Amino acid sequence: MATNSHFTGPQFYDEFMGPVQFAPFAADLADRIPVDLRGKVLEIACGTGLVTRELRRRLLPSVDIVATDLGSAMLDYAKLRVTAGGITWRQADAQDLPFADGEFAAVVCGFGMMFPPDRAKAFAEARRVLAPGGLLLFNVWDRIEENLHALANAQTVESRFPGDAEMKFRTPYELHDPAVLRSLLAQAGFQDVTIETRRIAIDGADPRKIAAGQIRGTPRAALLVQRGVPLDPMIDDVAAALTRQGGDPYHGHAQALVVQAR
Repeated sequence: MATNSHFTGPQFYDEFMGPVQFAPFAADLADRIPVDLRGKVLEIACGTGLVTRELRRRLLPSVDIVATDLGSAMLDYAKLRVTAGGITWRQADAQDLPFADGEFAAVVCGFGMMFPPDRAKAFAEARRVLAPGGLLLFNVWDRIEENLHALANAQTVESRFPGDAEMKFRTPYELHDPAVLRSLLAQAGFQDVTIETRRIAIDGADPRKIAAGQIRGTPRAALLVQRGVPLDPMIDDVAAALTRQGGDPYHGHAQALVVQAR
């Protein structure tokens, strides 16, 4: 994704996709931070604030959280959804963080490290703003074949646009290789790396809500509009594919890798 890309429907992303897959992973991520952490915490790619809310729940009130995102629409939405104190909201590019060296005790990112065009630079920036011994904690999606709801969406949309590179949106699933992750982290100067596979169940979900979140809550909505494609029929097609795959209500799972490094 280009650095000027942004999600066009934060409410669909948050309300439809959030409860199904992002909220459980957000809680899991926050619970891995030491509850007695001292020093500021930086969140990269905070999106609609799902991880931010969990960080505020987990950490002591005295710990300041700086939540950043590249897109102003996401930040504006997150501010409305997360009203707890001790949170500073900043628009920022993960590849060029506007913070001092060693400013943070921890850097956290929920499903955002896949998107910077220069991932090595993003990891290097995370390392730069961490204090000595600081914690980097993030998760990334496992292979798309391990996330069948995402695969159904991708195959349905891509089948309508054969050969259209922009519509082949597999970026969120490109950092599933632990060897690649370890290499990027080592290059950035991180040590003590642990990588864990984490799977959550998706039970009793509405396939049309999942489809609406996948289309309206992601940059694909803007791409479809640019191509003159109505969104509702596409959502119907994705919902039908999800129903064939996991039933209605939908049953399946989402799978990610959780990474911790110092």
